Amino acid sequence: MNTKVIFDTDPGIDDAMAILFAQASSKIELLGITTVFGNATIENATRNALYLKQRFNMSATVCTGANTPLNIAAGEPTTFVHGQNGLGDIELPDTLPIAADARSAHDFIIETVRKYPHEITLIAVGRLTNLALALQKAPDIAALVKEVVVMGGAFGHNGHTGNVSPYAEANIIGDPHAADIVFTQPWPVTVVGLDVTQQSIMSNDYIKALQDQSATYGEFIYQISRFYSDFHKESAGLDGFYVHDSSAVAYLLAPELFKVKQGPIRVICEGPAIGMTLCKTAEKVFPVDDWHNKPKQQVCTDVDSKGLLDLYFKILTQSPKPL
Repeated sequence: MNTKVIFDTDPGIDDAMAILFAQASSKIELLGITTVFGNATIENATRNALYLKQRFNMSATVCTGANTPLNIAAGEPTTFVHGQNGLGDIELPDTLPIAADARSAHDFIIETVRKYPHEITLIAVGRLTNLALALQKAPDIAALVKEVVVMGGAFGHNGHTGNVSPYAEANIIGDPHAADIVFTQPWPVTVVGLDVTQQSIMSNDYIKALQDQSATYGEFIYQISRFYSDFHKESAGLDGFYVHDSSAVAYLLAPELFKVKQGPIRVICEGPAIGMTLCKTAEKVFPVDDWHNKPKQQVCTDVDSKGLLDLYFKILTQSPKPL
């Protein structure tokens, strides 16, 4: 049976690539795409999601989500990574013949989870504000969600600790209070952070091969990823780019590609380490311990990078699945 997925996202170049990964997989039924501020303005993020829906004939419902974090000021969209329009500044139409659903993202999440109890997997690859708002409005959904897979955070494995600050990853520092809420709820969360996403690199040759061999998605992915590749070359000296958001989809499709550890997770919400993610693995209860009464979650610590890249390529180059 296909896994029913709501994809919470701020498209975003790698977000778009991950959405197409999920859409192309025969194991995923993409029910919804909920948008959030981050890589782009909420307006551009929602427009980009609708553009993907129209261009690739998706049945997923698109809903507009949060435009600001829960408690801190919103940062600026990361246009230096994703371009002014969020999709690498490829040419996009001024208007689209389809519009977002009238429901807010968090209301759509609540309604869909209640409609399909224990069947919905939430894949969240942006700020976690929509998920936190859904939990605050309807705490009962925590017991009804099948699984939550988050691309975010950094726990120090493989030398990866942060990409916005020395200890914070972008999605988490963008709304640390929301992330702390999401990680401490009684639902199963797997965090796919920089620890593994920066272990996998899609080279320019890989993307060129995808362009040549994926009739449905290859040309689009090649075009949007030029800006992203240039950013990674300039900022990290890479020939290609890290596989951030698609790693979360890969975990859902093939968890055997990943090594994990378990423990309660908390997020630092103020001070110089704001946005830092910490997983407690010791069973001991300490004199000061705001972890001990929180549920154990999973953190990905390593990945079979070749297996992940092979999986993405295989799924994106297969025949399109029927609607």
